[in-house]
Amino acid sequence: EVTDSHHDSSITRAEKAAHKRVRALGVDLSSMDAVANIFRAANSIRNKAERDLLTRHGLSFTGFTVLWVLWVWGPRESHQLAEESAVSKSTLTGVIKTLHGLKLVEREGHPTDGRRLVIRPTDRAVQLMEDLFPKYNQLEKEVTSGLTKKDKSDLIKKLRAVLHTLEGQ
Repeated sequence: EVTDSHHDSSITRAEKAAHKRVRALGVDLSSMDAVANIFRAANSIRNKAERDLLTRHGLSFTGFTVLWVLWVWGPRESHQLAEESAVSKSTLTGVIKTLHGLKLVEREGHPTDGRRLVIRPTDRAVQLMEDLFPKYNQLEKEVTSGLTKKDKSDLIKKLRAVLHTLEGQ
């Protein structure tokens, strides 16, 4: 396991420039840095996953997320699937169209309400996720390789605390 001395967690040039720009406004710099680094890390991971793994399968990160939800939880009503995938209904519509074109999902009418739509993963989607998820997890291991097991545990707890705060609002 890698210790703190083996990776650089010092302030970035971007953070220094941002601090210089906003310091006079009296804002909370540590909160700004925390949120900015959550975004930067998430976007970097998303871009790496698309570039190194997903694009060759015709998937965006959002498409992969939608497939993940269907793979783990099974068929979902579209409004539920949008919520659980953390995307708008309009974004989901485009993603479902793409996934349907790739023969990874089927769209079915709701059994009791014709206005509602149920999205079901195909056998092909299940096979793809069984093949793809271990490769995605390798990427997860790679991007967290600079953290010890305790670092990961602490990070998980801290990010969950942020999420619980958001969910409570």
